[in-house]
Amino acid sequence: MCGILGLILADTESGTAEASVDLHESLYYLQHRGQDACGIATCAAGGRIFQCKGNGMASKVFEDGKRVNDLPGYMGLAHLRYPTAGTSSSAESQPFYVNSPYGICFAHNGNLINAPALRGFLDKEAHRHINTDSDSELMLNIFANALNETGKARVNVDDIFSALSQTYQRCEGAWAATAMVAGFGILGFRDSHGIRPLVIGSRPSATLEGGIDYMLASESIALHQLGFRDIKDILPGQAVFIQKGQQPVYRQVAEMKSYSPDIFEYVYFARPDTIMDGISINTSRQNMGAKLAGKIREILGEEGIKEIDVIIPVPETSGTAAAVVSERLGKPLSNGFVKNRYVYRTFILPGQKARQKSVRRKLSAMESEFKDRVVCLVDDSIVRGTTSREIVSMAREAGARKVIFASCAPPITHPHIYGIDLATSSELIAHEKTRQDIAKHINADDVIYQDLDDLKAACSEASPGGKITDFEIGVFCGEYCTKVPDGYFEHLNESRGKTRGTGTLAANSGPVQVPQREDISLHNFATNGGNP
Repeated sequence: MCGILGLILADTESGTAEASVDLHESLYYLQHRGQDACGIATCAAGGRIFQCKGNGMASKVFEDGKRVNDLPGYMGLAHLRYPTAGTSSSAESQPFYVNSPYGICFAHNGNLINAPALRGFLDKEAHRHINTDSDSELMLNIFANALNETGKARVNVDDIFSALSQTYQRCEGAWAATAMVAGFGILGFRDSHGIRPLVIGSRPSATLEGGIDYMLASESIALHQLGFRDIKDILPGQAVFIQKGQQPVYRQVAEMKSYSPDIFEYVYFARPDTIMDGISINTSRQNMGAKLAGKIREILGEEGIKEIDVIIPVPETSGTAAAVVSERLGKPLSNGFVKNRYVYRTFILPGQKARQKSVRRKLSAMESEFKDRVVCLVDDSIVRGTTSREIVSMAREAGARKVIFASCAPPITHPHIYGIDLATSSELIAHEKTRQDIAKHINADDVIYQDLDDLKAACSEASPGGKITDFEIGVFCGEYCTKVPDGYFEHLNESRGKTRGTGTLAANSGPVQVPQREDISLHNFATNGGNP
């Protein structure tokens, strides 16, 4: 999972309007979507591209804003990467850039599930060199190759959309992306199922009377905080191109196969002050709390409910749901865990020891809220169980008499294949385990999960007019929106195992999934014995 942005200002001539200032600011609003690496690429007069990117959070990479002065230009892209399995490489930080054709920059959120086939096509037919193990670089080069086939010195908007349609025909998986063609304009597009999010907004130009600035982002909060309004979702299979000095042009570049946003965005990933596909994240989480309270009552019965002394959320995504659970069950709510605001998300850290250590660093339990009490802990989800086990352990160390663990999400039993590197099937605690097995593993007295139908209803009921009723839910049931290539999961498990064991490069958007490839030199000596 990553955060992506694209911005084009109306004032392209004065030289006083700098897109990098707002792009840099927007990174902080989406920092929760990736703390591993980030970058900005801008385009200035004459189509010249400027870039600054690297490993680390926005404040580090841009030296608290000092590096922004090195990024002139009226349009640009920004990207935030979250860590996947293995060691992250600064070479894979985005936006990516290719000089041919036309100078294209690219920022991508998602995962391509047919990466080996794409790599083979680019090597053997398109003759384009791929320098990293990132599926994002593959997609950029697929698009660049399609655009190059026009054979034109300069392309038009129709050419952009035509090349993008060809890209959709070759790529499989889920994506939202922003791209920039040097000196021409900004492009945004979304996969045919709408799995990964993307929105666009507009605002009056601050430096050009009557001009309109346009911005694309993964979440609406980034646009809203920068004064953009008329915010709308890019639809599944839809693309938008904003040419310099022009209004946006929308095009359905691929068939809308479904409208199925990733439900994990609502459970965990997105900010509560975001509106995603018309659904308030905050409202969906309130609904999750209401339905979870019903499930807790069903499992424990009235006598079990009477035994609970306090509802305690696990900071901080579950706070909204826990407040509603408290209200519905008539039990006091206590913020018994204190969060260290300078430590970030733990489930995406590589290695169980790192995650375990980070939980203690991130949370501390107040003994006064736990001692001699029956506590019901509410969390957004249980993935590997490492974090949950440590949290239960902390509750018991603080004196809890009994610990009930309630999850806003159903059991996660399958890998996420669309850009969130949760774990392999064997690493998921709910894989082939009963609720009782899981409770024993994390040392809780009981574990209670949300029903999948209730989770879907919690989100769809927050959709104005019931517009969204379908979601990507493959992690809970193994039924994915797209067809999964034969052998994909076996290869995925093998790749993740290798990267976790050896520290090889990790893909920056989706998990590593490319096989060990042969050495490619100028004349392909590895395959033809040195004959040119």
